[in-house]
Amino acid sequence: MSTATATEPGARRSRLALASLGLGAFVIGTAELVIVGVLGLIADDLDVSLSTAGLLVTAYALGISIGGPLITAATIRMPRRVLLWSALGVFVLGNLVAVFAGAFGLLIVARALCGALHGLFLGAASAVATGLVAPEHRGQAVGLVFGGISVSTVLGVPLGTLLGQGLGWQATFAGVVVLGVLALAAILAFVPSVHGSGSGGLAAQARHAFHPRVLAMLAAGVLLMGSQFVAFTYLAPFLEDVTGISGGAVSAFLLVFGVFSAIGTIAGGRFADINASMTLFVGNLVLIVALLGLYTFGGNALLVGLALAGWGIVGFGVTPSLQLRVISLAGEGGDLAATLGASAANVGVASGAAVGGWALDAYGVADVPLVALIAAVIALPAVWGTRFLKLPEAPAPASVADPAAPAPVADPAAGAPLTTRG
Repeated sequence: MSTATATEPGARRSRLALASLGLGAFVIGTAELVIVGVLGLIADDLDVSLSTAGLLVTAYALGISIGGPLITAATIRMPRRVLLWSALGVFVLGNLVAVFAGAFGLLIVARALCGALHGLFLGAASAVATGLVAPEHRGQAVGLVFGGISVSTVLGVPLGTLLGQGLGWQATFAGVVVLGVLALAAILAFVPSVHGSGSGGLAAQARHAFHPRVLAMLAAGVLLMGSQFVAFTYLAPFLEDVTGISGGAVSAFLLVFGVFSAIGTIAGGRFADINASMTLFVGNLVLIVALLGLYTFGGNALLVGLALAGWGIVGFGVTPSLQLRVISLAGEGGDLAATLGASAANVGVASGAAVGGWALDAYGVADVPLVALIAAVIALPAVWGTRFLKLPEAPAPASVADPAAPAPVADPAAGAPLTTRG
């Protein structure tokens, strides 16, 4: 086994490489979400309505969901390290275009492009991260990458919003450019070449990446993420109208959610290494309890804070397990499948927000968590069922072994061997 694949997470080279990937994820996570904080500024400056400005969010999400897999397919034979720095480099250029965009149409195009590169980078970073460590530590590696996304909600988004409100929305994108250049330099300096998660050309990868077992896993991910965003999309109005808090207190409650999301994502990687399938199922159960608490005790600020903390832990804490299961189930199509996890998550975000909007109009903000709870309960049997999805029968490289158990034995819950180490 090569040094790149056998390195423990604590080794200096591996640690610096994973930190660089996490920094890149922090940059793209900030760029994705910070737009919400400066949307009004953009609408006023470019003379468009607020609802029209909201298309910038939609364009980015569509870029991730559709553009990410398409670009991944077009670049499937590129070395993963080259793909990483190329994706981040063009991502930086896309945000530089946004800095100088004087027309709304150009800004839409830049956001769609950046969204596609977001999906490409996350997929490649996940594949590289799993190749940097021994198979039994792959969950931790992916957790560190996705931890960058979670930390961006705690630090990047509020700081970027503050920068935009003080110096103009262009300054927000300029800040993303500066951070992106730093992340690019770190990746070039510290991330070594590793083998990809898949093999073969586009046709071979697609055959494995779009296998029914992978699609079933992705569908469960859509349900799990979608149920959360039914409520999360309208969390601020719920806190104001039902919990009875306002102003800075709302930001404080959202910060609680963000902090525990960051903790949960990193911890979720460790649990993914123990048993990815069980982590997803337990995460879904905790989500149900948290949403039940939010709905039942919505008028009690303390209990709402506890519910948000529990929700935050599992909300993004399940993402390493979801990503690893998708890659493992895809087998030889792992490189392409790594991008599909982000696509599924964004489909869940979009559909969850739509259902949440319907619930808001039909029942009022107080009942939105109840609709989210029902969605989470519906997701539970689907998530449980993914435990029985079998890994590809053909022997897989060590770098794509399923993380759910450390020994090459069958897991009776998942119905398949959970590692394929040689």
